[in-house]
Amino acid sequence: MGEHEARLDLVPQCVGRTYARHDEQGDRVVSREDYAAELVKIRAARPNIRVLVYEYAFSGDRAWFRFAFKWTDKESGQPCSRAGIQLYRIEDGKLAETWVSLMPPGSTWPDTHQESWTTRKVKAG
Repeated sequence: MGEHEARLDLVPQCVGRTYARHDEQGDRVVSREDYAAELVKIRAARPNIRVLVYEYAFSGDRAWFRFAFKWTDKESGQPCSRAGIQLYRIEDGKLAETWVSLMPPGSTWPDTHQESWTTRKVKAG
């Protein structure tokens, strides 16, 4: 699989049996299966979606990352983007709770994203 392909097979390994979410849909608790189904719907609604990671950190039972989504609009074929930040609470090594804050559609970050999740930008100087 390529780097940008969905890896829904990893959901059981990465997400707890229930996953508390605080996002634009409100505050809710979903099962890992419901979360995987949400990811499928997002990918279907946003062809060619990519998650570009700008920076991230892990500390104890917390993690965060700054990202942007990029995709192609289904109807117009135009490129779309949206920047955001996501915080996580980890329990027993799995995602247990998340807070997502998204900027308006069309938003991007002014700096350059990382090549992949596993590479960090090297700052000059």
